[in-house]
Amino acid sequence: MPSPGTLDDWFTRRTFSPDDLDLDALIARKRATGQTVSLVLPARNEADTIVGVIEAGRSLVGRLVDELVVIDGGSSDGTAELAAAAGAIVYDDNRIMSDFGRARGKGDALWRSLRVTAGDIVAFVDTDIRNPDPRFVWGIVAPLLLDDGIDYVKAFYDRPIDAGGVLQPSGGGRVTELLARPLLNLFWPELAGLVQPLSGEYAGRRTVLERVPFFTGYGVELGLLLDILVLRGADAIAQVDIGRRVHRNQQLPSLSRMAFAIARVALERLSSADRARFADELGTRYVQFSRDDHGRITVEPTDVADVERPPIASLPR
Repeated sequence: MPSPGTLDDWFTRRTFSPDDLDLDALIARKRATGQTVSLVLPARNEADTIVGVIEAGRSLVGRLVDELVVIDGGSSDGTAELAAAAGAIVYDDNRIMSDFGRARGKGDALWRSLRVTAGDIVAFVDTDIRNPDPRFVWGIVAPLLLDDGIDYVKAFYDRPIDAGGVLQPSGGGRVTELLARPLLNLFWPELAGLVQPLSGEYAGRRTVLERVPFFTGYGVELGLLLDILVLRGADAIAQVDIGRRVHRNQQLPSLSRMAFAIARVALERLSSADRARFADELGTRYVQFSRDDHGRITVEPTDVADVERPPIASLPR
């Protein structure tokens, strides 16, 4: 377990703020090093917010971003059409690497995006953001341009929550606080300094992203963190403060399914590292409950299975 001093040292050296960074200097650095940047926006039924997120990214195209791609997950609300009209290159996730079958979630879309993008640095940004800002993009790219020893960058931010139509200044990130942070502190304390380990805004070097597996669903963020930790070590991971992020808060039943999938990924990684042993294979059936109009409790089982996609680098071209 790392000592408090070691964790403090990591936090000091590997935590960045856009307030301390200069966009023009970053653009000059990018040109000097010859690196290219791909911005990937996964989306499914985000018609209300997709255009704003694209516009924030497009303001950097030709300067810091070389390509902007939306990976659409079968939207039925016109998201793909709005994205194309806003100037993004749009792909249907099911049509990328279709030999693996239909895409199974956000993580699958991110994994498949590596086959249709070319940037040396790949930045992923969620598309449900209500207050999009270009710094959500250049903030996570900056440490990769400034320090060759950094391979993976996570964003962190304040997370307001909508309570009865009133936006409270904090209270979001419930799965992080109740599950992810306790798990990291217990089993991967070298990652305990990450403020938002499950954030949907992160960037990495292609050479690293193509060498790790991707979980297809809710577990993708934790899986990437744990596998990059093993591959490159904690010092190759950094984080950046992008201020405040407002998005669509999910309801408790959805968060519960998310927590189940994330816990399952954590247990799988403990098992694969021979740090835990289980008598039976980890299940994917998750049971929840609801009350019908007559006051009766009904059982609602769901299959919550994150499939592990192999590293892109291990596949034939």
